[in-house]
Amino acid sequence: MDQVTAESLKEEMEMFSVSYEDDAVLDKMVEQCICNRLEANEMVNEWVAFSSTKKGLKLTINTLQQFEHEVLNKRSQSKPSSRKDEAYNRPMDIHTIQELIKAEEEEEDLLDSYSTPAKGSQKRALTTPEHPRSKRSAALLPSPSLLLSPASFSPSATPSQKYSQRGAKGEVVVTFGAVQGTRWVGRKDPGAGVQVELLEGPENSLCCSYKFMFQRLRDVHNVLAEKIEDLGKSLISHFKIEELSCASLPAQDTISVLGQVCCDGNGKLNAKSVLLEAGPDQGGQQVPVDLSELKEYSLFPGQVVVMEGMNATGERFVASKLYDGVPLPFYTSNVKTENDEVSEPLSVLVACGPYMPSDSLTFDPLLDLISVIVRDRPDVCLLLGPFVDSKHEKIEKAEVTETFEAIFSRCIESIVDGTRSVGCHLVFVPSQRDIHHHFIYPQPPFTLPSLRKEQIQRVTLVSDPCTLLINGVTFGLTSTDILFHISAEEISSGTGSDRFSRILKHMLTQRSYYPLYPPVEEVNMDYEKFQSFGQMPLTPDVLIIPSELRYFVKDVVGCVCVNPGRLTKGQVGGTYSRMLLQHGASSEVGQRVSPCLAAQVVKI
Repeated sequence: MDQVTAESLKEEMEMFSVSYEDDAVLDKMVEQCICNRLEANEMVNEWVAFSSTKKGLKLTINTLQQFEHEVLNKRSQSKPSSRKDEAYNRPMDIHTIQELIKAEEEEEDLLDSYSTPAKGSQKRALTTPEHPRSKRSAALLPSPSLLLSPASFSPSATPSQKYSQRGAKGEVVVTFGAVQGTRWVGRKDPGAGVQVELLEGPENSLCCSYKFMFQRLRDVHNVLAEKIEDLGKSLISHFKIEELSCASLPAQDTISVLGQVCCDGNGKLNAKSVLLEAGPDQGGQQVPVDLSELKEYSLFPGQVVVMEGMNATGERFVASKLYDGVPLPFYTSNVKTENDEVSEPLSVLVACGPYMPSDSLTFDPLLDLISVIVRDRPDVCLLLGPFVDSKHEKIEKAEVTETFEAIFSRCIESIVDGTRSVGCHLVFVPSQRDIHHHFIYPQPPFTLPSLRKEQIQRVTLVSDPCTLLINGVTFGLTSTDILFHISAEEISSGTGSDRFSRILKHMLTQRSYYPLYPPVEEVNMDYEKFQSFGQMPLTPDVLIIPSELRYFVKDVVGCVCVNPGRLTKGQVGGTYSRMLLQHGASSEVGQRVSPCLAAQVVKI
């Protein structure tokens, strides 16, 4: 800015024929120009505009003070923000963006120099390796040439150090069945003759996306009422209960009541907060339940039960006996082949995401899994999400330089191309944590329009949850962590079994992939679709239920339940599972024998 003088101001005022009182007015105007960073022409233009609104105000010391108060002071207050807005609104390239970021950082440093030591230390803590930069600066600082380089796919150019330095690679941590001497390497021609299909067929399964966020409270109520009614019928017929009564009416005799367990508040369920909500046929009212006379119980919100007891006053039901559900029958094939007894065991590999360590966007764990698939040659690979994890550190901090769909496509293409030589069948199950997909439950399957025709033949895209039939063996699949959700809400007393077995039995006896009600906040439930596609049509031979909780393989009421763990746990490697299955096996006395011959959980 050129230095403003009295002569330059005088020339500008002569242009507009502005008269002034004396030279003291010029000195005052020079002072105002310097304080407000104005050029001579800007100062005179502001005065002309101000005086015209005041009906030709004369230029004196007093009017200059009024002008300074009403115009210049307000102009200086709004000027920094307007300049900043102007800088952001104009067209930008990579260089102007870097200049803006640098200017902001200089302003922050200047403010920090005036702050107290506590605030200064707080600012410095935000630039530690754990919090390296702001989202905007980290995403925009790379040069234009770097944005198109392969390194831009992951802001952390080097792979995760903790993952690469992990120990106990390939260690078996859980075994189930006759694993002694078991050969885990698959057949010479894996995938040949393997038939993977939806149990209830495409017409009765969730095969495409749907409109959600349109449900009414009345529809939700109807779904819950039908659930109580349907499960109540099975309980009445199985336990031969003669008559159901209304739980809220006073009764001096022992009565049987049907209802859904719920909590009397928004907090966690406990023994003193249990309510029983009856179905519409029993009045639909809620009544507090006293559990003190029950020798053992295991309850969670949403569980449909029949209780025996008394309600002497009509205000509290004292339960003395609990009936908590019966599982559905197993699958039986109407068509039997001669080779059922002598067919080769089916090899199945199960893995659940995330497929990247939390400190890097490299797919090293996935590449190691592909190497395992090529080595062991399984017939079927069940791969559950998340494939692009919404809880990944880099994604949460917006440090990603390509779209989520592009990352997902590269992940799937790597799996399909990497296993081409094996020829195994691939099943992809979405997750609520897949950031590029609809996070609604039940969740529709992925769409992969980029797959070639020869690739589609060995790829099956299914919903979460779903029930599959693989060579006569039924699989129940869900990537939602219902095990963790129920374990946070369940209360129990006097039960001898471990918590995992109790929760798994609840799922099988409640005949649902997600029996918890209300669901946790992160699960967006569409109840009409859930009624159609979230229920178990039968008790599956194998239930795949990945969870953040510890991996396991358990036999629960004849169903082999597998938590394969996650392929990565934070920055370190996780686990996957492998199984050998044989359909048609039966004991000498004709009883059902589980088709799962052996299973293991193995560290990647």
